[in-house]
Amino acid sequence: MVMTMLDPRILEDIGARLGGILAASPAADIEKNVRTLLASAFAKLDLVSREEFDIQTQVLQRTREKLKALEVRLERLENPPDRAA
Repeated sequence: MVMTMLDPRILEDIGARLGGILAASPAADIEKNVRTLLASAFAKLDLVSREEFDIQTQVLQRTREKLKALEVRLERLENPPDRAA
């Protein structure tokens, strides 16, 4: 039994032809239209990226830490510890 190897160019040619067929099919137009529709819908929702969300989460955490420290400081200023004479 003799086994012959397929020429890689044949596979590349088949892939290129299939890509051309798909690009010329209505499926490509449908995908393009759906992407445009979704992009428009997302733009109207006023969404933020995950990166921006993570940054704002970190900013909020630091702000909470500063607020807690200020609350402790204010408590100490308003109610100083009793001084033993």
